[in-house]
Amino acid sequence: MSDTLPPIGWVQRYRLRLKRRRLLWRSFRSRHQLTQLVDRTDQIRPGAILVFTTLRNEITRLPWYFHHYRSLGVDHFLIVDNGSDDGSVAYLKDQPDVSLWQTDASYRASRYGLDWLTWLQMRFGHGHWTLMVDADELLIYPEWDSHPLQDLTQQLEVQGRDAFGALMLDLYPKDQLGAQLYAPGTDPTEVLGWFDPGPLRAKRQTPLGNLWVQGGARERVFFADRPERSPTLNKIPLVRWSRHYAYVNSCHSALPRGLNATYDGPGSNDPSGVLLHTKFLPEVVIKSRIEKTRAQHFHDPAEFDSYYDGIINRPIMWDPQSVEYIGWRQLCELGLMGKTDWKNNVSD
Repeated sequence: MSDTLPPIGWVQRYRLRLKRRRLLWRSFRSRHQLTQLVDRTDQIRPGAILVFTTLRNEITRLPWYFHHYRSLGVDHFLIVDNGSDDGSVAYLKDQPDVSLWQTDASYRASRYGLDWLTWLQMRFGHGHWTLMVDADELLIYPEWDSHPLQDLTQQLEVQGRDAFGALMLDLYPKDQLGAQLYAPGTDPTEVLGWFDPGPLRAKRQTPLGNLWVQGGARERVFFADRPERSPTLNKIPLVRWSRHYAYVNSCHSALPRGLNATYDGPGSNDPSGVLLHTKFLPEVVIKSRIEKTRAQHFHDPAEFDSYYDGIINRPIMWDPQSVEYIGWRQLCELGLMGKTDWKNNVSD
């Protein structure tokens, strides 16, 4: 972990303090956009690990999403549905560990759902380890199959860490996009079995001191002519939350700025994980047509029309440099996730 971030002056510190307050205030106001459909928050006990997710039309992914995160030891899910019409709402209502809100308000105007989730984190996440993930992101870390999140968070606390960073790793099929068959409830890595191990580039930005990682498969396939516009691949998804915290841009960066020091990116020996990104399941072609029309996912949607067009044209993302996904040990060996010393885990 970086002991210190690049220093900033008092004026920048003051401006960041004001920025954090503004973000918290707009999140507080956004509560009026949410209608609670199911309230099971009375199940939340001290020490519970919570997941926060905004989604729209994810009925295909939800069975494995719940399987994965329940297996990791998540205690409760707080979910905002943004106008699903594919059966997701009925499915979510039936889940015994879900509290559900719904809104038809603009995803883009809510900072891509971040205002809604920040309000829920303020209301229910204070003092808890909270995990903010999309329905197409599966968090893994060293020995995740034998050490649940409770072990991980205990280890982080022993080390004095309040957050845990991760690299978002795009998984894709070997053949043309959209040509596969995927059965809901099965492991998506059986369909999306390949990834780019690099190249990746990282730098810290001022004044937040947040890491900015770019590269990988989406840049190679969809942004080769404008790599500076390719997606940001680093996140800080797992945080021991305080009602005074705020994510700034998705969970790529956060305030107070010290939270951004918890992840040094690929190649670091500090604890970190990988978010397996399952965006490229077969439905991605149809969804891209819809999302291009909705124009809710980017600050300037017209600039990214070519990105959606690239997916709609059903390319083959695989190339001779692609690597077949095997598991977490492989990602550790490639330097894509850091090491975790379980020998001193307090639960052992």
